[in-house]
Amino acid sequence: QVRLVEFGGGLVQSGDSLRLTCTASGSTINRNGVGWFRQTPGKEREFVAAINWSGANTGYADSVKGRFTISRDNAANTVALQMNSLKPEDTAVYYCAARTSSYYSTSLGSYEYWGQGTQVTVSS
Repeated sequence: QVRLVEFGGGLVQSGDSLRLTCTASGSTINRNGVGWFRQTPGKEREFVAAINWSGANTGYADSVKGRFTISRDNAANTVALQMNSLKPEDTAVYYCAARTSSYYSTSLGSYEYWGQGTQVTVSS
């Protein structure tokens, strides 16, 4: 069982940066594809970014391309989401997810393990 924990959410102003970190408690994720998703009240959870096991392949939602960067440190068992030039519309609960496959996916349903989420609020 992979238990994921997210860190780094908070309240920032428009244009600011924030870095989210995901790690696994009691297990490793250094062979797993990992993704970040986000959700706002009343809306479906949506894909943000994902990375394969080695970090060589990544994918991004169009809404965050050029502003967000996903990376991983397998030695530290962490996956990070660097968020720059934040906008109020980025406000959401951000979730880290891992899949048993080593490849990344943009599909929410292909991830078996999920964290509890961390709130990101961007004020205008």
